[in-house]
Amino acid sequence: MTKDSYNTSGAGRGSGCFSRLLRKPLPWWTRRASVAAVVLAVSTAAQAGDVTSEGGEFSLRGFGTLGLARSSSSQAEFVRDLSQPDGLSTHWSAKTDSVLGLQANFPAAENLEAVAQAVSRYRYDGSHDPELTWAFLKFEPNPNLSLRGGRLGTEFYMLADSRLVGYSYLPIRPPNDYYGALPFSYIDGADGLATLPLGEGLLRSKLFAGLIREKAPLANRQWDMNRSVMSGAYVDYQQGAWQWRLGYAQVKFKKDLPLADLHQLLELNGAMDASKALSMADKLSRFYSAGAVYDSGPLQVQLMLSRTQHDSKVFENSHAGYLIAGYRLNKVTPFAGFSWTRSSSKQLSTGLGPVMDATVAGIMADSHSDQHTATLGLRWDFRQDMALKAQLDAVRGSPRSIFPTRWEQPNYNGRLNIVSLALDFVF
Repeated sequence: MTKDSYNTSGAGRGSGCFSRLLRKPLPWWTRRASVAAVVLAVSTAAQAGDVTSEGGEFSLRGFGTLGLARSSSSQAEFVRDLSQPDGLSTHWSAKTDSVLGLQANFPAAENLEAVAQAVSRYRYDGSHDPELTWAFLKFEPNPNLSLRGGRLGTEFYMLADSRLVGYSYLPIRPPNDYYGALPFSYIDGADGLATLPLGEGLLRSKLFAGLIREKAPLANRQWDMNRSVMSGAYVDYQQGAWQWRLGYAQVKFKKDLPLADLHQLLELNGAMDASKALSMADKLSRFYSAGAVYDSGPLQVQLMLSRTQHDSKVFENSHAGYLIAGYRLNKVTPFAGFSWTRSSSKQLSTGLGPVMDATVAGIMADSHSDQHTATLGLRWDFRQDMALKAQLDAVRGSPRSIFPTRWEQPNYNGRLNIVSLALDFVF
């Protein structure tokens, strides 16, 4: 599969004060029916002998993960990323990591290709409804230039464009501390990629811009990010087994978080400046990233770093990173990793006294993160295009580190042990 075979997924908001509100999930039979529909489509496609043909004809391909995982704690729920409304507790669950995707490629002309991708995974609304994550036209006037327009996956973090394709990476899921807070999976817009030879390697640069069309879960509410504007760029250099990238992206949000009651209360009492400082509408969030990957023979190593800054005071600024390495021994690859995320508190005085200041401080603290995760795992490529994985994650953090989790309880101590099993495949 090419790089355009894969896509990303999004993230949402922390829990904290908001998570104490009750929510009403969709009926279980609605979610199971959605997954069954996708499985049926995949099975039908796989049995059609002429779906994929040689010579640039129409092709239909897919990927998936069947995952099981459980946590050691019932005091907070571990999620793959913050697009999921709830996550793992002390019982085995398949919803956190299970994914199913299909992609269709159609060469419309010599230099023009149409690509569409649909993915079923556990979503912000508690369903597994299939979602169109890619739908674009790609025009390549020459080997050094690629232009795309339509629905595009976000990839301003290195390797983020294949985060849902478990077969493409070593662990069962990308490190939650690093990728878990990504709040976006695709945009409706355009991008351009230029490639130039430089020294003994290739220099690539991409510009992209578009509109976000997604929602994010916020306890029993949802943050509608529709029509928020994303733009950015990255520079990538590949030489031999090494690949380096520097990236930047920014989002100007169209709509505020669903905190109308809080803003109304502040404004009625004359705290207009505090209300404005907490708003996300028309505010920028900026994402800086750097990464390096070494992949040669049996050895794979990845190092990623990021910095996120928000103009609004409702979200804390943060930095994150991870290091992961694996060494393949025949068909078995043991791997180990370490990831971390930290955020810095912001201060805001409403001028309305200590009670209101404490209420606002509690809402701002919902986005606090201060934890690290040690990972040990084993990948077994037991047959072509299929792999079995087992993984242990030990999360150690401050009890105040509630942004990376869901539905934390007052006695949460910041410690989680996650046991995971998965079957990854592509076809």
